[in-house]
Amino acid sequence: MAVQEQVYGFYIPPVTLMGIGAYKEIGNQINTLGGKKPFICTDKGIVDAGICDQIAEVIKNDCGVDPVIFDGTQANPTDKNVHEGLKMYQENNCDFIVSLGGGSAHDCGKGIGIVATNGGNIRDYEGVDQSKKPMPPFIAVNTTAGTASEMTRFCIITDTDRKVKMAIVDWRVTPNVAIDDPLLMVGMPPGLTAATGMDALTHAVEAYVSTAATPITDACALQAFELISLHLRPAVANGQDMEARNGMCYAQYLAGMAFNNASLGHVHAMAHQLGGFYDLPHGVCNAILLPHVSRFNLIAKMARFNDIAIAMGENIDGLSLRDGADVAIDAIQTLSADIGIPSGLGILGVKEQDLKIMAENAQKDACGLTNPRCPTLEEVIQIYKDAL
Repeated sequence: MAVQEQVYGFYIPPVTLMGIGAYKEIGNQINTLGGKKPFICTDKGIVDAGICDQIAEVIKNDCGVDPVIFDGTQANPTDKNVHEGLKMYQENNCDFIVSLGGGSAHDCGKGIGIVATNGGNIRDYEGVDQSKKPMPPFIAVNTTAGTASEMTRFCIITDTDRKVKMAIVDWRVTPNVAIDDPLLMVGMPPGLTAATGMDALTHAVEAYVSTAATPITDACALQAFELISLHLRPAVANGQDMEARNGMCYAQYLAGMAFNNASLGHVHAMAHQLGGFYDLPHGVCNAILLPHVSRFNLIAKMARFNDIAIAMGENIDGLSLRDGADVAIDAIQTLSADIGIPSGLGILGVKEQDLKIMAENAQKDACGLTNPRCPTLEEVIQIYKDAL
């Protein structure tokens, strides 16, 4: 019998700096990569919090130059944000990109970078590995513990004409350097801490049950489950808890390592439509959808959901495989409720009349390709209804 060939890649930034005080190394890294005119892609919240000034001062002291600052990134970055930032990047003859913030800033910075060197419109790069040239040198400085965009090859940008989140999956958008410093995360409010933490949990779950999972991604996901179960609640309860912040810093990065290589599933395929259609927060949408999509996927990956239950600290001794899998999903729902995630999409203003078009778009989303069970259009609509 002929053996079918299967080749798996593993993508990660060449350099990652983690731990308290890691952000102070940004200037040295810019100098190492030969940057002369750095461009910071961020958002107004990071500017108002004083974090942008903090990073700009380090760059000026170590590199002898004031960075150009673009703070026009929206919570769900759009094609318009990308091209507004690109215009500023080009007009100031910048040669280096620093994304500063959470996933939105990193994704917008990646969008700017890919068009800066490849030309055209960001819409040209929807799909897998559509670029031909590398981005400018790129450092991603992270301020949230959830998206892992600072270390992934994923870039999610909203197409404002179609009201659809474009999934750009391209190894060339992986940052050269990722910096994860819990000191930059202590100012995250409880709601954002909760939403980004559940985003990280969703990454780990979807990667672990993915059809493209490998022993390497499994190891990352399982460690992420354990760390999130230990540290997300205390991080939401007290943002100054540095042990919890540091734990979530590692957890979200591990979850990023998992999904960056095993990809995702229908939670993200469906959540992208909620973000594109209603401009809703990505982490919250993931958190609400995760138990419902997991119940749909359960019959395909019962043993893996048992593993998740154990990694999350649940006792499933003596339970059947089916009942153990249910414990994992119940544990996810309990964690979500404990940290204040809304109980349904209806609370966020999602309307039943919009479910069909969103389900149709979800079926086209690249993230759904590695979901362990293939839903019909009607089943996707039903999952949305169950989550209302």
